[in-house]
Amino acid sequence: MSNVWPAGRPRIGIAHSHYDMKSEILRRIPDADCRQATNLDDFAAFSADIDVLVISMLWQDRILEMAPRLKLVQSVSAGTDHYPKDALRERRIHLCSALGVNANAVSDHALALMLAMSRRLPEAFGDQARSYWRPTSSDPAQRLQELSTKTVLLVGYGHIGARIARLCRAFGMNVIVMRRNASAGADGGLRLISSDAFIKTLPEADFVVLACPLTSETQGLMSAEAFAAMRSDAALINVARGRVVDEAAMIAALKDGQIEAAALDTFVEEPLPPNSPLWTLPNVIVTPHAAGETQFYERNVVDILLANIAAMETGSALTNQAV
Repeated sequence: MSNVWPAGRPRIGIAHSHYDMKSEILRRIPDADCRQATNLDDFAAFSADIDVLVISMLWQDRILEMAPRLKLVQSVSAGTDHYPKDALRERRIHLCSALGVNANAVSDHALALMLAMSRRLPEAFGDQARSYWRPTSSDPAQRLQELSTKTVLLVGYGHIGARIARLCRAFGMNVIVMRRNASAGADGGLRLISSDAFIKTLPEADFVVLACPLTSETQGLMSAEAFAAMRSDAALINVARGRVVDEAAMIAALKDGQIEAAALDTFVEEPLPPNSPLWTLPNVIVTPHAAGETQFYERNVVDILLANIAAMETGSALTNQAV
């Protein structure tokens, strides 16, 4: 019997519109006290009884009044900006993120987008749709590209960025990493730069890959100045956040041939409006904020959740603690 939980074991509530965390919890702990809702109206039916809440974008601050017994909030997402951290501290409620749960998925996605552009897969899909057998070009510059020896400028070196760097190195690519603290070091074979060197380093890159959090420093990082500094045969990949990019400047750069292409998973406005030119520009690949999607999402989040419940019971350090 734990002294942490009034009932001797945690009563877990889940509020998420699509992830089925309950089944994963019960698969591991068949007698767990666990209830789940896909909306806040249904959540209200059991909110007053729970000690632990697993939630993400359904969070609203009124939940603090709906769930007076709360001791732990386990976010389903890596971001925790939308939680009222001061209010949680006042109530002595711990908040933990799901940082790292989709690092493999997002880094896989970034490489998939890079390969899709270098091997011109969207063009192949279009040719297939019209039964067109495209001939090999006599101009080497017009042929499909290899990733080997190309240079990636990677913005961000957390869980996702570090794995993107390893995958790029496995393909024989040169990797330049921009991180907040360029003196902190990185895996061998990488070149580190600070944000002060970003603009002057852009002309070296065949691919600029954004894998950074959205902060006051990174918002609008890909500005008109940045696009002007890129080579005309270079491409942008964004698996970070839409607001890291000045979208209007990017669209102008794509239309004017300042850059060759962009592969985008995130946007300033989501869902991407039907009238956005990004849907129809021939040198753009759009994926619907799907980089983090994985069949293992529930498993990965529950790994952190159960570790944090155990840590609460033993007084150990929590994983990904934000509050």
